[in-house]
Formats: sequence, C-alpha cells, structure tokens
Amino acid sequence: MLDDLDHRVVHALHIDGRAPFSRIAEVLGVSTQTVARRYRRLRVEAGLRVVGLTEPGKAGQTQWMVRLTTTPSTTQALARSLAQRPDTSWVKLVSGGTEIFAIVRAPHGVEVSRALLLRDIPRRAGITAVSAHCLLHSYLGGPTAWRGTTQALSDRQQALLRPAHAPAAPDGSRSRSTADHTLLDALRRDGRASYGDLATATGWSQATVARRLTDLRSRGVLFFDVEIDPALLGATTQALLWMAVAPARLDDVATALAGHRELAVVAATTGPTNLLAQALCADPAELHHYLTRRLGALDGIHTLETAPILHTVKAAGSLDPVARLRSEP
Repeated sequence: MLDDLDHRVVHALHIDGRAPFSRIAEVLGVSTQTVARRYRRLRVEAGLRVVGLTEPGKAGQTQWMVRLTTTPSTTQALARSLAQRPDTSWVKLVSGGTEIFAIVRAPHGVEVSRALLLRDIPRRAGITAVSAHCLLHSYLGGPTAWRGTTQALSDRQQALLRPAHAPAAPDGSRSRSTADHTLLDALRRDGRASYGDLATATGWSQATVARRLTDLRSRGVLFFDVEIDPALLGATTQALLWMAVAPARLDDVATALAGHRELAVVAATTGPTNLLAQALCADPAELHHYLTRRLGALDGIHTLETAPILHTVKAAGSLDPVARLRSEP
C-alpha cells in the first residue's frame, strides 16, 4: 500500500503529468530529490506510468469496445497478441478468464473499422464469439481521473499545480504531420520524456517540441494520464458493468453514475446494452453493496451484466516499457 506522500505525488501527476519535480516538491513542501526518489520507486514497485493520450473525437478517431469470447487455452495468448497492436488499449481478461475486453481505436470511417473488426480479429484461432460496441459519448474517463487517485491534495494545491495553457493556435496550424504522430507515439510510451528525447524522435528543435505540446494540450487533443495498479490504492475488486437503460433516461442515469466515487469509466455505447461502467471497489462485499444500494436505487436501468476483471494486460499507454528514467531539474 502507498503512504500519504505517495498518494500526493500520484495526485500531482494526475493534475499535470509533465510538471517538473521541483514544482511538485514546492507545492507538497518536500525536497525535489524526495519527489524524484518517490517517482522512481513508484515506477519500479507500483508500475506507475505517466502516458500522453489523445482525445479520440478531437484526434479524428472512433473507439470500439470489443468483447471476445475465447477458449480457455487460448485466452492469455490472444490477449497478449491484441495488446501488441498499436491501436488497442485497456486489454483485460474478464469473466473467469474466457473473455477478453479491449478498446480499439480506428480513424473515422466505416471501411477502416469494418476491415479491422470483421476481418483481422475473427481470423485469430480460439475466438468463439465477437461483439463490438461503438463508444458514442464519454461521461467519465479520459482526462477525468478515478477519484481514488485524486483525493490527496487540497483545492489550493491543485490550483497551484494545474497547468496554464496558452490560447490555441489558429486553424491553419492544426493539421497533424508525420512528426506529430511520432511525437504522440513517444508520449504514449513515456509522458514525461524529455524535450531532448522528443526532439530526437521527431527531428524538431526542443523549442518546436515545446510549442507543439502546448498547442495540442491547449486544444484538448493531448492530455496526460497516470497508470498505476488500483489494488495499491485500495481497489482490489474491479468489474465492468454492462447496462441496458431506457433511452429517455440514458443521459440522466449516466450523469448520475459519473458522480459515483466507485466508478472510473461511464460511457454510452451501441449494442444490446447502451451504457458501460467500470467499478473499482475495496472487495466483493463493497461491490455488492454498490450494485444493490447505489446502482439499484436508480430508475431506468432495465438489465445489468457484471463482468469481473481478472487482469489488465495493457492499460492506456503503449505496452513498450520505458527504456530509462531521467532525473529532472
């Protein structure tokens, strides 16, 4: 389990994943060296990662939530294979280990999505059923963080750490180049990569990298998230909740769920169920209490399927490990 300072460092990184250790240290009232040591220890012992992610709608992408039913002997190999793909995230083993859940990102366009979902995935041996749900609207998730990682700092400390972005660049500079995609790929592997490393990857100067980062962040295309094992934050029981909600009640129900501290994701989708949530609870008893007391109190939910998450093979960022850690000023 993490101590109080660990929680405060994690919360600080959620607010600004690229904040210098010196600024985090000043806000937390500790030394820069202390923050740097804690960050490195969390990297090694808790799997902490800061990752740069794109907002799908603003990046011209559609997200598909894919459920694969598999034979038990092939589940783990299939999950690892999917995790290696650059267009997948949140690859999870669920429902006793015979189902894989993954999010697949595809450029807007029916033909691309059809080729990916109906040709590539079903060809893999061991898959007995495939269903794909298009993400229509996100009520919780993405740039918003699970509350289990955002309760350690005061409002004043959060305000001091919140980045102030310059106004977005004019429309003419908004088209993304090959170097932009290289930049975003590098940040998906390591959101705290130095300007020098990013300049080497893109072929730009460090000043150009800094300006481009500021522009992408100011327009909401790029944001930074923190990956860490929820169990170390006290959430040892996780589950996906697939709900069928009356269309007239969907927005009200989803908005109410987005305010529940037990949830990290709430999203409207296509398919026989039209609302997906991810619950993180201390133990099965707490999950039961949430399902029967809080969720059960909402009107409009017709059906509910609870799929326990056994293991996360890949989270939001790239599967590739960060090659090295750098000390920062």
